[in-house]
Order: sequence, then C-alpha cells, then structure tokens
Amino acid sequence: MNKLQHFVLHIEDDPNDILLVQRAFKKANIPVALDSITDGDSAVAYLTGEAIYADRRRYPLPSLILLDLKIPRKSGLEVLCWIRHHPNLKRLPVTVLTSSKHDRDINLAYEGGANSYLVKPVGFDALLEMVKLIDLYWLRLNENPTL
Repeated sequence: MNKLQHFVLHIEDDPNDILLVQRAFKKANIPVALDSITDGDSAVAYLTGEAIYADRRRYPLPSLILLDLKIPRKSGLEVLCWIRHHPNLKRLPVTVLTSSKHDRDINLAYEGGANSYLVKPVGFDALLEMVKLIDLYWLRLNENPTL
C-alpha cells in the first residue's frame, strides 16, 4: 500500500453510510486517511481545532471534505457556508455527498460554495466506483489550494 498522501473528512450522521464509505475506500485500496464526524457542531470544532480536536497531528486539516446535507445540530449547508466564510478554510474543497436529488438542495449547495454535488448511489458497487472517481479527480488530479 502507498504512503498516505491525503486526509478526507467525512461529515455524515448515518452509521451505515459511514461504514459503507469506509469500506469503499478500503476496498479500492486508496491511500487515504479517512475520519468521520457525525454532526455540524463537531465538524466546526474539528475544522477550527477546538477542544478534543486541538492536536493537528491527530486531527489534521483535510485535503477534501465529503459533506452530507442532512446532519444534526448545524446542517450540512450551514457547515458549508461557515467554511466558505472562514478566512483560513474558505478554499478547502467540499464535495456534497448526500441522498437528495432535489433541485433546491443542489442549487443551495452550489450557492453556498460546494465544489461538487454527488448523490449517494444505491448499491455498494456503484459507491465503490464513485469513491474511485473521487480519488482520481479530487485526490490525484486536482491541485489543492494552500490553506
């Protein structure tokens, strides 16, 4: 396995979806560290390095955020808008990964500053292919900004 080059923060409250995304990254042999946060307030604390997230060696800033829209406390859209208004994080790549196909949610996500909007696939094989494409584009080909 290759050396870990990227860190992905998955902001998702459904334990089944968390497990499926973790399994997909593992099965695809993607050399990435993946951590999950289950609510919007904890996501903000993580990204600002507050409280238990103060140790950046243990909780590094991510190369990419996978963000569900429907999470407790602060919604995914609120977290996205907070990121885009935070001076040190506003260029951080954020891909919305959610179950909503509603035009309103898609438009609000892009208006809030999402870099990409993906609808969670139904089957594991489709999720595996999506994760491989996320890796190819966002972690291998894309040049990330300096934060």
